[in-house]
Amino acid sequence: MLEMTQEELVSVDEACAILMVSKGTLYGLLRSGVLKGFKIGRIWKISRKAINYYINTAIKDDPVFDT
Repeated sequence: MLEMTQEELVSVDEACAILMVSKGTLYGLLRSGVLKGFKIGRIWKISRKAINYYINTAIKDDPVFDT
């Protein structure tokens, strides 16, 4: 079973700050599955690994970052 420590999970507010997006944008990413997260009751939690994966994928797919 996968175990995560509390430090590896972030709230919606923290994820918004890390990604520099609005809550609406973040919720859209979560609902669409582009950014992986899970709900505990009504509260979304996102792993730092999922955020890093999303950033790396976005960079890889963006022609601005082609070298």
